[in-house]
Amino acid sequence: MQTVDVLVVGAGLAGLHTARLLAQRELDVLVVDRRRSLATGIRTTGIFVRRTLDDFDLPDHLLGPGVRDVLLYPPSRRAPVRLHSDRDEYRVADMAAVYAHAHRAAESAGARVRLGVRYLGASAGVVRFAGAEPVRARFVVGADGARSRVARDLGLDVNRRFLVGAELVHPIAPGHAAPAFHCVLDPRVAPGYLGWVIDDGRHAHVGVAGYPEAMRRGVRHLLDTFAADAPGRTPPTGPVERRGGPIPVGGVLRRLACPAGLLVGDAAGAVSPLTAGGLDPCLRMSELAAAVATDYLRTGDERVLRRYDGDALRSRFRGRLLLRRMFAGIRYPVAAEAAVAALRHGAGRVLAARVLFGDGSFPDVGPRLADPATSHP
Repeated sequence: MQTVDVLVVGAGLAGLHTARLLAQRELDVLVVDRRRSLATGIRTTGIFVRRTLDDFDLPDHLLGPGVRDVLLYPPSRRAPVRLHSDRDEYRVADMAAVYAHAHRAAESAGARVRLGVRYLGASAGVVRFAGAEPVRARFVVGADGARSRVARDLGLDVNRRFLVGAELVHPIAPGHAAPAFHCVLDPRVAPGYLGWVIDDGRHAHVGVAGYPEAMRRGVRHLLDTFAADAPGRTPPTGPVERRGGPIPVGGVLRRLACPAGLLVGDAAGAVSPLTAGGLDPCLRMSELAAAVATDYLRTGDERVLRRYDGDALRSRFRGRLLLRRMFAGIRYPVAAEAAVAALRHGAGRVLAARVLFGDGSFPDVGPRLADPATSHP
């Protein structure tokens, strides 16, 4: 039976980034994912915020033009609140290409990535797969999404509070208009969250998300209804792709690590409870996870795992969790109209700009790590 230092289950951005960092620290790392191609099963719009763009070395050619304008619409779609920044606040990535880039980077660092391998379970350090030989792993990293099977097998916490999102992605004619991020607050199509339209210069992304128990007509029907007259929409110039999936918004989970493994990305609840953004959190928490896992495997000291403490992280989310509950309480169009009206002037406008353009959507989880290739263990 093959033995590895670390098995990473899930080859999304969190899993591949963690795998690369671990491999750079000279650990034997194997990544498995049930998908045969990372270009399929994409569940994110791919919106990177300014803070991520500033702090991480993302390939510029995989990112669309900078977005500086956000238009927030009430249910009536009249008189949106327009917010403008002097800096590029958002860029939308070609996520299939980003995953391919992360895949190559992980393998270049020494990690092995096996696609088309479905995880079945882990017990006593032995990990089983469908149609493949089991592997003995000293440590397992669960990067297998919002409804993580790894979390259950390791006895760690699981996500219980979700939005469900769906999105249409279609090609558009280049240079059709200045890029903008259009957001619609309307509980009839996105109960507890938003509908949105944004583009990356090549593709338009039209989506909705909301609490599944409130989406009585189903997310696909609500998406198609919204897409028919969504503000900022552009006519497609080619075939339409559909994306979707659950988005955990209950905050970072409390129990994230144990001597057998730990969780990263959506599996860890590493999503801003307020904005539902997960790309920045997954990169930040993956760096901490890689440092903690490396130290633990080298020392065998279980006290090291306390540095990856969900309780400590959750303490920084109290304000965001409160705002999430307030967001969820907007259940009727008249309340949404009033909420948007409150954001037009004064303190409301300052709050909107802080949420949409601020640096604090997801808190720092620790000091940024030095490049393992140039640091000392």
